[in-house]
Amino acid sequence: MAEIKCIGILTSGGDAPGMNAAIRAVTRTAIYNGFEVKGIMRGYKGLITNEIIPFKTQNVSNIIQQGGTILKTARCMEFMTPEGRKLAYENMTAQGIDALVVIGGDGSLSGARIFASEYNFPIVGMPGTIDNDLFGTDTTIGYDTALNTIMEAVDKIRDTASSHERLFFIEVMGREAGFLALNGAIASGAEAAIIPEIATEVDQLSELIGNGFRKSKNSSIVLVAESELTGGATGLAERVKNEFPQYDVRVTILGHIQRGGSPSASDRILASRMGEASINALLEGQRNVMIGIQNDELVYIPFSKAIKNQKPINRDLLNTIKILSI
Repeated sequence: MAEIKCIGILTSGGDAPGMNAAIRAVTRTAIYNGFEVKGIMRGYKGLITNEIIPFKTQNVSNIIQQGGTILKTARCMEFMTPEGRKLAYENMTAQGIDALVVIGGDGSLSGARIFASEYNFPIVGMPGTIDNDLFGTDTTIGYDTALNTIMEAVDKIRDTASSHERLFFIEVMGREAGFLALNGAIASGAEAAIIPEIATEVDQLSELIGNGFRKSKNSSIVLVAESELTGGATGLAERVKNEFPQYDVRVTILGHIQRGGSPSASDRILASRMGEASINALLEGQRNVMIGIQNDELVYIPFSKAIKNQKPINRDLLNTIKILSI
C-alpha cells in the first residue's frame, strides 16, 4: 500500500449530533500524526463537484458543542453510478488525497465499500446515525443525543396527555430499526413501543389494547417507529378511531427535531474516541473497516459485516416496558 500523506474527511447521509466532534477528532489526530487533512463538503457530492478544502487545526476550533456538520451533507445520485465514482476518484487523487474517513450511516458506508473495492482505496468509516442500526457497534454517534431529545419531548407531551385523558401516539425516527422507540419508551415511562422488528410477528396495536393497557391510568403514551411496517403514528391513530372509537387519540410526529441540538457528553466522547481510532486504523494499515465500540472497547468491523448484518434489538426490553407500565 502506498504511503498515506493526506487524509480526506466527509460526512454523508442524515446528520447526527456529534458529527462535528468526530470531524474535530479526525482532523487533529491526523495533524498530530503528521498527515495533511482535506475537508470534503456535502459528502460524496463534494467529491464529484470538487468542493475540497485544506483543513488546519483552527478549522475545527469551537465545534465540538455544535449539532449538525460543518462539512454539510447531501444526497448524491451521481455517486451511485460508475461514472460518478470515477469522477470522484479523479478529483480526490488530483487533490492528493491518499485515504478517506467517512462519517455516516448504512447508505454512506455502503457507498464507501463499493468505492474502496473499485479503486483499491483505503477508507475507514465511522457510524454517524441517530438510528443506532449499524451492526458491530453497541452505539452510534448521535443516538444518545436523539434519545435524550425524545425523552424531553415526551415528558412535555405527558403533561398535556394527562390533563386531557388522551392516548398519544408519538412517532420517532427509525424506518427499519426500533432502538429509538424502544429505549425512548423506557426512558420516558411510556406505556408501549411499536417497532418494525416485530411488526410481522404480532399485531402490536391489538395486543396493546387487548392487554387493557389503561386499567390504572387516565392517559397513555405509545412511541411508534416511523416505519411502513408499523403503519406510523398516523396510521395507527386511524386504526384506533375505526376499531376502538372509545379512545380520544392524538398524534405527535417529532421529526427532524431528533437530529438537532448540541450533542450530549456521551456522544462527544464517543465521537472523539472514534475519530482518533479512525486515524490509528489507517496507521495500522487497516482499510474498509468501520470503527465500532463493544463493551467500551474500540473495534474494527469490516464494511461487509457492518452493512449486511442486521443489528438485533434486545427483546427483553419489550417485556420491561410491559411490566413497568402497569
